[in-house]
Amino acid sequence: MKIGLISDTHGFVDPAILAELRGMDLILHAGDVGTNAVLAELGRLAPLRAVRGNTDRSGRAGELPPSLRLSLEGHDLVLIHDLGRLPRFPPAGADIVVHGHTHRARIEKDGGTLVVNPGSASRPRGGGPSLGLLTLRKGRSEARIVCP
Repeated sequence: MKIGLISDTHGFVDPAILAELRGMDLILHAGDVGTNAVLAELGRLAPLRAVRGNTDRSGRAGELPPSLRLSLEGHDLVLIHDLGRLPRFPPAGADIVVHGHTHRARIEKDGGTLVVNPGSASRPRGGGPSLGLLTLRKGRSEARIVCP
């Protein structure tokens, strides 16, 4: 399963990011969506799941859940905007945590949990726009950051 990871669009998605998301099985947006248009645009590319960020207060983005827990290809994944909102880190049983908020892309392991921040698709800090690509297979996960 190929999953595009995106965060912190704030109402705009760089066209190069959209090109990278074509052909994904799923897109996960880790909050600060900004506008209904962003959700519609991403939803045309692939099935979309998204969470509300700290700036998402109106429209469809304001109605998104603060976090999601998904079971994908045998992996337990938590999607949240701000890691500081988790009551416990890493969440019990989570294999993968995808978050945003910092606008800085990173991939790291915390114990047995893969932690991915795809950075920002519109307002990066310390570089250009970025996204994450996550490949899941039974018993295996691989993530990478792409800066188109």
